[in-house]
Amino acid sequence: MTSVKSFSVSGYGPERSRVTRLFARDSPLRRLDWPILLSALALSFIGSLLVYSATRNRTAINQGDPYYFLVRHLMNLGIGFALMTGTLWLGHRALRNAVPVLYGVSVLGVLLVLTPLGATINGNRNWIVLGGGFSLQPSEFVKVAIVLGMAMLLSAQVDAGDRMYPDSRAVVQALGLAAVPIMVVMMMPDLGSTMVMTVTILGVLLASGASNRWIFGLLTVGVVGAVAVWQLHLLDTYQINRFAAFADPNLDPSGVGYNTNQARIAIGSGGLTGQGLFHGAQTTGQFVPEQQTDFVFTVAGEELGFAGSILIIGLIGVILWRACRIARESTELYSTIVAAGIVAWFSFQSFENIGMALGIMPVAGIPLPFVSYGGSSMFAVWTAVGLLQSIKVQRPVQA
Repeated sequence: MTSVKSFSVSGYGPERSRVTRLFARDSPLRRLDWPILLSALALSFIGSLLVYSATRNRTAINQGDPYYFLVRHLMNLGIGFALMTGTLWLGHRALRNAVPVLYGVSVLGVLLVLTPLGATINGNRNWIVLGGGFSLQPSEFVKVAIVLGMAMLLSAQVDAGDRMYPDSRAVVQALGLAAVPIMVVMMMPDLGSTMVMTVTILGVLLASGASNRWIFGLLTVGVVGAVAVWQLHLLDTYQINRFAAFADPNLDPSGVGYNTNQARIAIGSGGLTGQGLFHGAQTTGQFVPEQQTDFVFTVAGEELGFAGSILIIGLIGVILWRACRIARESTELYSTIVAAGIVAWFSFQSFENIGMALGIMPVAGIPLPFVSYGGSSMFAVWTAVGLLQSIKVQRPVQA
């Protein structure tokens, strides 16, 4: 007896149903936060053009290959995107159970920097050289570990329904967890990463609903600690010189003030629309040091002008706006804290990087998220995007 295969009027049944499910309202693909994803991709690709422009003529560092840094930047982007996909696939809730392991690995990483495996670059001993032109900066991954670890401790009682806000014991445990890697990072010393981590901790505490006395107490300790570090001369000479140049850019224009002066000249010469991609005089003349990493924003200011700079800032703003929305709409405190911690991390790091290029913040040696060249930073920020996407996708669908 011959069987008859049935199919829908609108198309082939099984195949059509798969497509329908793929784009259904409750599909993970549909529930992704596309503004965050597209903005992060746009920043990364803009960054690749800026990195190429800043390094194509620098034969002293590109090993005679004008595409040396461009290829590696795109490779880092590919690995970062894979990390985002893996984080989304695992889910932030599954990673919550793995926080002790992730935290231990991240702390071990920064400790290894203090061993003979560590390398000093630009005055900071915060790198592990892997060979083949690649290096690892473990302090970037500590940012992810701090956000996840503090979120786990501060939300445990609240998500279990035992309390409305974390108690003092949970706050002390969370601060202790964050203090260990920060103390190691300060020993390197890596002042920029320490600043970012400190602001991230404040953002996490604010999002957790912890008592205001902890916030004011932490701010007080931070101010007292900063004064003590300065008075006891615990900063390295190059760090003191950076603050001195920030306070008075004309102090030593050919020495400690050179970077910030050249950065402002490059940005100021861009005008409204810039001198044109790959045509910046300061960039082509190699006047701005570390232009592919710490001072990548100067390439945008000179070659893309005010319009291109505002585009970059606007794309960062979209990511922060959507991340704030994810934090606000989350149904569990753990997810809210993770999203808010990422907002604090991204916002301050972006402000500090752009601010030091404009001369309104001291030079601290931190990359611009998604834009600057650097594998460790790229891996960390794309992992954070994966966490944001997981929180968005796994949120219950409203009827």
